[in-house]
Amino acid sequence: MASTPGELPDMRMLALFGCGAVLLRGAGCTVNDLLDRDIDNKVRILGASSLLLVFSYPLMKRFTFWPQAFLGLTFNWGALLGWAAMKENLDPAIILPLYTAGICWTLVYDTIYAHQDKEDDLKVGVKSTALRFGDSTKHWISGFGAACIGSLALSGYSADLAWPYYPFLAAASVQLAWQISTVHLSDRLDCNRKFESNKWFGALISFY
Repeated sequence: MASTPGELPDMRMLALFGCGAVLLRGAGCTVNDLLDRDIDNKVRILGASSLLLVFSYPLMKRFTFWPQAFLGLTFNWGALLGWAAMKENLDPAIILPLYTAGICWTLVYDTIYAHQDKEDDLKVGVKSTALRFGDSTKHWISGFGAACIGSLALSGYSADLAWPYYPFLAAASVQLAWQISTVHLSDRLDCNRKFESNKWFGALISFY
């Protein structure tokens, strides 16, 4: 989104942030497992500030039913960092809706994922949005899904993206609606299938 309209993204930056995403997820998962067991200076500062989120996220499921929201804040920090790296500024009209979209998307897919573990979570006293929403889960994640698509549309409009962005966004919204409407929240295998299907949602958004 931060690249020049009509041109491919900077491949070097794309590779750099791809590696960063892998390392960020790895760091968060490592800290989570341990606890469960018993550019320019401004951009560097923005990147380093995400570490606070990475290392505090695993604690959230012990204190709040909204760890998935905190995960969204953590995993989507790259929306801010990537824009700052490319543009050397933070345009709130573009990046705030983009960041919000990422958070809402995370709430959808990770709530579905959390339904796989809800019985075990109840036994050990771990909290999640799956337990918080219960039988109303589909209503909640439908709302978050709508907010995600709306925020992506607003961000694209603010960034003056060309019209092909919107058919891809429409296709992504169909994919998201499909997984929300068809997921069987009491079936662990189906929850995992729908969770994994989010790679196609991400691909449709990224393809343009």
